[in-house]
Amino acid sequence: MQAWNSRPVPRLPVPEAPTRVRAFDSASQQQVLVGPESGTARLYVCGITPYDATHIGHANTYVAFDLLHRAWRDAGLAVHYVQNVTDVDDPLLERATRDGVDWAELAAEQTQLFREDMEALNVLPPQHYVGVVEAVPLIADLVQGLQQRGLVYAVQDEHPGDLYLDQAADPAFGSLSHLSEADALPVFAERGGDPDRRAKKGPLDSLVWRQQRPGEPAWETAVGTGRPGWHVECSAIALHHLGAGFDVQAGGSDLVFPHHEMSASTARLATGEDFARAYLHSGMVALDGEKMSKSRGNLVFVSALRREGVDPMAVRLALLDHHYRDDWEWTAALLSAAEQRLALWRDAVRLDAGVGGDEVVAQVRTALADDLDAPAALAAVDAWAGASTVVEGDDGYAPQVVARACEALLGITL
Repeated sequence: MQAWNSRPVPRLPVPEAPTRVRAFDSASQQQVLVGPESGTARLYVCGITPYDATHIGHANTYVAFDLLHRAWRDAGLAVHYVQNVTDVDDPLLERATRDGVDWAELAAEQTQLFREDMEALNVLPPQHYVGVVEAVPLIADLVQGLQQRGLVYAVQDEHPGDLYLDQAADPAFGSLSHLSEADALPVFAERGGDPDRRAKKGPLDSLVWRQQRPGEPAWETAVGTGRPGWHVECSAIALHHLGAGFDVQAGGSDLVFPHHEMSASTARLATGEDFARAYLHSGMVALDGEKMSKSRGNLVFVSALRREGVDPMAVRLALLDHHYRDDWEWTAALLSAAEQRLALWRDAVRLDAGVGGDEVVAQVRTALADDLDAPAALAAVDAWAGASTVVEGDDGYAPQVVARACEALLGITL
């Protein structure tokens, strides 16, 4: 599957000793170094299920981890970035049925809209953008391997032959979310799980292969004619393209459990190694006091804002005005403030000279290395822009340096 295009990223002078990024790892519950000292950093960010794309909650996640991508590149690392698209799954099929449209056409339409929104927001694309439909053979191979080792079993009930992962075989299960079984069960049920299916060995066992139901899409594979479960898809795609023990698995905080926990467990059982070295999660975005979500229907869409004439760079600045791990609320006032900030920055970089730009670059780099602290980075540029527009600066290179840094590090085109 094709990703999207991106603008060229300006190259900034690499400091003699680049500061490595530290970020909060959900598994260890502490800040850790993420990415290697040199060579290639490996990143997997869970993608969308393509309907109701792209709402501000989506954009918040992908802009947040775009900062990590940019910080790694600025430090001289190559970045191998993979993102999936869950282009066949129950919620997508349900939406297509509700709207009376073909599920594949809906997925294609919404995936294209997502591409356009990501390009507008200046999010760097992944090297591998992988739909579940195209990855079915990879996923089936992984499931078959686990089945042959006795780690996957078939249930026998009204839908015989559905395959489940035996979570009891993984002693490290729960090490990411730190939930007890009692606490995990209601979350699993709320987020697409089936803890009450009696034919399962354990209530938290996850579906890895769903045998065909009447009227549903299905693929013929060695593990049956059907389609993959949700969690195993990311295990298979990430292992194929990145290998075990890649640097960062990322996504929204609502994916910690069950999705990331179960994806990691599946991969751990398949390889005997950790799935990822660190797990990073972005906060949730609310609207009118409630979490923005597809189920509630309280969504603000990037495409709608663009149609209204809102500059995508203002939308990106509004997102960056919050630390990526925080939960926050989208408001019209927030967007208005971002538009004013964007105008100030653009006025400052149009000046013939300004105050020292190198200091701003250093401050932005330091902020991003400290758990991707975008608000601190924005404050550094604010201070520079404010000073440059009220004081006659003598650094003729400062506006150009700051503009290049904003593009390279923050993804803000001035």
